[in-house]
Amino acid sequence: MKDIMRLALGVPTMRLADVEANRAAILQQMQKARDEGATVLVTPELSLTGASCGDLYLSELLRERVMDALCLLAGDMPQGLLATVGAPLWVDGRVYNTAVVLVKGRILGAVPKALLSPAERRVFACGADLAPTLASVGCFTFPVGNELLFRAADGTVVALEIGADRNAPLPPSALAALNGAEVVLNPSAVQALVGAREEHRRAVQERSARSLCVYATASAGVQESVADGVCSGLGVLALNGSVLLDNGKCVDGEYLLCADVDLGRVRYDRLHSPVFADCAARYADGYETAEVPFALCESDGKLLALSRLPFIPENRAEREKRSAEIFEIQASALARRLALTGGKAVIGISGGLDSTLAILVATRAMQKLGLPTTNITAVTMPCFGTSDDTLKNALELMDALGVTTRTVVIKDAVLQHFADIGHDKNDFSVTYENAQARERTQVLMDIANQVGGIVVGTGDLSEMALGWCTYNGDHMSMYGVNCDVPKTLVRWVIEALAETPEFSAAKNVLGRILDTPISPELLPPDAVGKIAQKTEDIVGPYALHDFFLYYAVRYQYRPSKILALATLAFDGLFTPDVIKHWLAVFWRRFFNQQFKRNCVPDGVKVGSIALSPRGDWRMPSDAASAEWMREIEEL
Repeated sequence: MKDIMRLALGVPTMRLADVEANRAAILQQMQKARDEGATVLVTPELSLTGASCGDLYLSELLRERVMDALCLLAGDMPQGLLATVGAPLWVDGRVYNTAVVLVKGRILGAVPKALLSPAERRVFACGADLAPTLASVGCFTFPVGNELLFRAADGTVVALEIGADRNAPLPPSALAALNGAEVVLNPSAVQALVGAREEHRRAVQERSARSLCVYATASAGVQESVADGVCSGLGVLALNGSVLLDNGKCVDGEYLLCADVDLGRVRYDRLHSPVFADCAARYADGYETAEVPFALCESDGKLLALSRLPFIPENRAEREKRSAEIFEIQASALARRLALTGGKAVIGISGGLDSTLAILVATRAMQKLGLPTTNITAVTMPCFGTSDDTLKNALELMDALGVTTRTVVIKDAVLQHFADIGHDKNDFSVTYENAQARERTQVLMDIANQVGGIVVGTGDLSEMALGWCTYNGDHMSMYGVNCDVPKTLVRWVIEALAETPEFSAAKNVLGRILDTPISPELLPPDAVGKIAQKTEDIVGPYALHDFFLYYAVRYQYRPSKILALATLAFDGLFTPDVIKHWLAVFWRRFFNQQFKRNCVPDGVKVGSIALSPRGDWRMPSDAASAEWMREIEEL
């Protein structure tokens, strides 16, 4: 799949100072990594000898055995794999702690550890003082230096830094990233100290976030010397600040872990980061590049950490924390707007998810302002499609929240409008539906004039992406509180709020609202008064559309890649043909409905994906979707 690379963290079985045994163990890891589809393998610091050999690193015998082992590994390793092997390397009469990069039949180069502790300086020379040079091992001659990158045939750029170099105020990896490195490999030998594991995990996470890169570390394990401590065997892989892989143990050893990483995320975020670009322009320093003779991004993506609901944390505690943050941002924004406009709000309540979240937000906003909830005028407007259940839920919710309640039956007004424009009341076309939506908006706007308040919009991000709203109907308000919250997330925010003491009086009705099918309720209910018009039957599952929206806007992925990702994420739930059908619906509507997004009212931004034309998403209303649709048709 495009931009997808499979990376392996390998901690082999290790015998201290036994180079031949370690070579055999590393070769076994190489073969296993390649068998599992990996194109990159990182092994620990000084993996060929062990990281705690002390003065033995100065031994002539060890030097010869290391050189022989590197040559044998280069010759015996599998095709299509780039691997790092930690080894002491003799260069110009001095010994350096290096990470040597191997591919089948070649030693591509070596990167020395730049910054050394006093104990390390006893035997190793400081890599920061080494000018770029050439070294020879057997029949191989290769570059050695800190300013060395490895570029694959598909353009993927890899860099290395060793161990604690990543903790420097200006680590080598930061400069390497600014010079084009997208993947940073860190062979290390981390001691297992109390609290150290989380500290190192956080350092990897932060390093990947600051450099907008993939950052992978593999540490020497418990089989290292235990004379003065234990090595942890830490294995962590992060991308742009998100941890994708973690061996999860305080002390570990002898393992191989693989993960797929999406370099498309790295490339997009760098392209759209002026700060990164400005720093790159300042610090780009002409790094030397060694060429990798094959592509690194060839994975099928089956090991990607994909969520079906990318807007929603999978961990319950994190999900509840996220929901609370969103709610607080929404309420704070609305409170500020209400403070400037007189402190009164008007909201149309349908008994559905979006209007429910909006009125909960308004309730908290009034609390923040020290105003009574009666300053909220909640209006239910039954018409042809209103079901008994949703009307009951709307009225019960308003009662539980203590707001001012108004019921305005709009059937007669809509029928009069049909007569005025000559529309048959039995013609259930878009005119039939939109007339109701526009009448409801007119009622809300006029009531807002009566009470001296503002109309609070209820539409969500998913509806705006699809244009699933009536232009100058529910499309319009005076402030939108849900405009940056996707439909799949609205549900989870309400569910979290239902469990809080603040909304305990509304808990039962909130539960029923969460169980109600999503519907605009613009067509008559069925024979027993239940909802007949279900939105997801018409525009498609919101789980799919929110997945499409996330990758289309957050990373601007093309349809073919989004389809491939969705097929993996929804395997067993939707067939590829079904996903492809709704993906075509998404792209067609996303382009065709831009005119609605170009004139949306003010609304609060809560996340990294928004469609406001005032800064987050700028696109002409007459842009053609033809290229996107053609790619889908060709899939």
